[in-house]
Formats: sequence, C-alpha cells, structure tokens
Amino acid sequence: MPRIAIAAAAIVVAVVVAVVLTRPSGGEKDGGGGGGSGGTISLQNAAASGPDPFTESTARQPAEPASPPVQVPTTAPPAGDNSVRQYEGSRRGLYGGTKKAPSCDVERQIEYLAAEPAKNKAFAQALRIEPPTVPDYLRALTPLQLRADTWVTNHGYRDGAPRAYQAVLQAGTAVLVDNRGVPRVRCACGNPLGEPVIGKTAPRPVGTPWPGYRLENTVVVKPAPKPVKTFVIVDSKTGEWVARRPGDSNADRDKPTKAPTTAPTGTATSPTPSSPKPETPPSPSDQPPESPVDPPSPDTGTTTEPPAGETTVEPPPGSGTDPGTDTGAPSDPSNPSGPSDPSAPAS
Repeated sequence: MPRIAIAAAAIVVAVVVAVVLTRPSGGEKDGGGGGGSGGTISLQNAAASGPDPFTESTARQPAEPASPPVQVPTTAPPAGDNSVRQYEGSRRGLYGGTKKAPSCDVERQIEYLAAEPAKNKAFAQALRIEPPTVPDYLRALTPLQLRADTWVTNHGYRDGAPRAYQAVLQAGTAVLVDNRGVPRVRCACGNPLGEPVIGKTAPRPVGTPWPGYRLENTVVVKPAPKPVKTFVIVDSKTGEWVARRPGDSNADRDKPTKAPTTAPTGTATSPTPSSPKPETPPSPSDQPPESPVDPPSPDTGTTTEPPAGETTVEPPPGSGTDPGTDTGAPSDPSNPSGPSDPSAPAS
C-alpha cells in the first residue's frame, strides 16, 4: 500500500508540473505578458486605467471619439491572414488632441513617480532608461490622443517590477509620444509602453470590446525615420488641423495648419514582422480625389480606421474588406537601447 500511495502521489505531482509548464503564465508569451502566437490581448477602454496601473491618471481631458472620422483605404490584405496596418509616427492626422491644451499632465506624472522610487525604477526599466533621467525623459515627450485603436505592449506594475502584456488602446486614449512619434506612456494609468509583439496567430481578446472594434482595424505605430519637428494633429472637438511642436510644454504654441491632401498607400503585412508582403502602388487613375467627410454621430463609437490623407484603390478579388498599410515594427531610434521588447530573446 505505501508503494501504491507513493506512485500515485508521484503521478499527481507530474500532472501538476505539466499543467503549470504548459498553461499561459502571464509572462511574455501571452496576453498577460508579451502576447505571442496564440496568446491574449487586453482591450483597454480610453478612460479605464486597466490592470496594475503605475500611477493615478494624469489624463487632462475625457476620452472622445476621433473627429473628423479617418478615411479608410480600400486596399485589403488577403482574407484570413490577420494582417495589421502600420504607420510612421510622423504621419499627419495619426494623432489628435485639443488645440493649446495638452492631453496629459506631465508634471503630475513626474510627481507620482518621484514619490515612489520603486515605481520610478520599474518605469525606467521598462523604457530602458536610467531612473534619474525619468523627469527629463517625460518632459521631452509630446501629449497627444490616439485617433485609431492602437496595438502596443503595455507594462503594468506588479510585485515591484514592470509586467509586460499586449494591449489595444482605444481611439481617444491620451498618450505621451516620443520624438519619432511612437507612444511611450499611457496617461490614464502612467504605464510605460513598448513595441507590440505580433505573432503568426491572432491573439485572443480579453475584456469588453467597444463599438467598431476589430483586430484587423488596429494600427501599429512605427518610428519616423528622423525626429519629428512638428506633429500635425486633428482637434478632436472642432476638426481643425493643428501644428504642435514636440515636448510637453509646447501645446500653448499650437498653430492652425492645412489638412494633408494625399499620402502614399501602405502595404499589408501578416502579424509576423519578418514576412512583409509589399503591394504594387496604384496608378494615378486609380486614386479618386478626396472629399470632405462628416464627423461621426455620437452613437457610432470610436473609429478604428487609419488616418486622413490615405489614397484609395479597389481591393483585389477575394482579398477581403479590411485595409492594409505600411509594414515594420516600432522602436525608438532616439534611444539606442530602445524600449523593452518582452518577446525578444535574452507595453
């Protein structure tokens, strides 16, 4: 009998170990972490703090749907390949905000982190900067609002360390953007943001989707090839086009500017960053002139479509209905070490 009991106990232990090793861990390969192939992705409402926030909210303005609505290119990726669209952070109309009113209170963010050195250290760790440089780093960022649902790696604060997980931030979310136009801080929770981890399999959404949400309509922001001198944004209240200088203290210097006319079409890519699928640019005859678009009605929810200024072409037969765009993965060229990438080999 003792031998049978010992053998049975050994089998139970083996089964428990197998379950622990094969289940999602909340680490770098699932939605609780990096969100690799077959993982999950957290859907985060623009006004919600989300799990494990670093700080209290420093967002100055309530989240609002993107206005005017962004235009949709009709070039679609092949159906069923979970393609995502990527835009450079310098793209005009990619971001919104309110003229002469920053979307985030940077000084308050600095005060929150300074009051808790452990969080300040973890915050710096997620962004791969030194803890004493956090205030200067934050002041160099630009407060803006997302105009499309945006896929990022978010970082919650848990057990004294940054915990990375994949997230989609709803259009209207207040963020701090670096000098290449890449979101680096989510103001509703003070969380540092990094480049997304895009695997071969679409992640399973966790949380409540908002009206209009679809993973295929999510965008990824990749860094501009050089520092952005001026962000051209859309006032979310008036629809006016505004030029904003980089930096947290420059919103009071906003100036009106002209709306962009046309922009080159992008390319569709599968979630695997190493296998881009370039498309042939359309001929001029395939590009209809742009026309004004009315703002969305209050009951339509937030838009998840790419920014204004996109030229359009007819989709190829059988290609599906969702638009495609530029490829690449965001990083921070201004910071040689870049933000943390939870999926890279040793948000």
